[in-house]
Amino acid sequence: MNILLTVGLFIVVLLMIEAGYFGLRSIWKPEKQLVRRRLNSITATVEEDEMIDISRKRSFSQIPWLNRILSRLRWTERAHRALEMANLPYPLGIFVLLSVLLAAMGYLVGSSVITNPLFLLPGAVLLGTIPFFYIFFKKGKRMQKFQRHLPDALDLMARSLKAGHALSGGLKMVADEFEDPIGIEFAKTLNEINLGVGVPEALKNLSQRVDCIDLNFFVTSILIQRETGGNLAEILENIARLIRERFKLFGRIRTLAAEGKFSAIILVVLPFLIAFVISLLNPGYIQILIVDPIGPVFIAIALVLMIFGIITMSRMIKIKV
Repeated sequence: MNILLTVGLFIVVLLMIEAGYFGLRSIWKPEKQLVRRRLNSITATVEEDEMIDISRKRSFSQIPWLNRILSRLRWTERAHRALEMANLPYPLGIFVLLSVLLAAMGYLVGSSVITNPLFLLPGAVLLGTIPFFYIFFKKGKRMQKFQRHLPDALDLMARSLKAGHALSGGLKMVADEFEDPIGIEFAKTLNEINLGVGVPEALKNLSQRVDCIDLNFFVTSILIQRETGGNLAEILENIARLIRERFKLFGRIRTLAAEGKFSAIILVVLPFLIAFVISLLNPGYIQILIVDPIGPVFIAIALVLMIFGIITMSRMIKIKV
């Protein structure tokens, strides 16, 4: 056991040194990261056949051996895409090293307190998923902000078109007047058009960079309008009005589903709260679940059933508009 603990501590310290070194190097050289991100956004506009080759050569980490490992995994492409949507300046390898580091530290610290691996492994895995939860949390917040400001951006483009400007002029006004994320993403699209990429391809790249259903309506309407003709300013105003109506409907649905969400929270928190109160009032009564060999099995079954219930309740109260 002492040998395993020593080896584990050595691996943890080694990962901490590597993660700290490459993380600090990324912080000390922000210009290099900015240039790399701009080059990635430009190279994403090439033809589909070339895009396959570029995606294989994409750098997921500055550590060579870690980059080779991540390049062979299937889930890294999705995680890297989520990282770009979250607009985080660090490569995927930093989050992978941090995930391994947290999982190893959780297991080693937990092994000094708890000897049952039935509790150690789930805790270590849960700690290891924190960096990826952070990525998807930042991505969700950024995409929500994009969707919230999209109607105003479409209205600005519609007014620009009515004033006699071209579509590129409307994109430039949005890029100049709005902050991240709309301003940055529309600026990338405008740069692609200025570099010679066709408007349909640039708009399709925009829809791929941003996970927003309403943006797909905007891109599809422009592509159809370029083929069939029509008043683009009126189309953009109608889309903006439709998005705002969807927001109103979603607000009503969220109000009606508030009671179900509150009930779900109570049902999830109540078992842990009761266990905590019983452990304070009568510690010997609740300690049987830990001392008795069959106790951890019952706890594991209860946790699995609770997770299943949480998933079921979340699906019941989640209504897509």
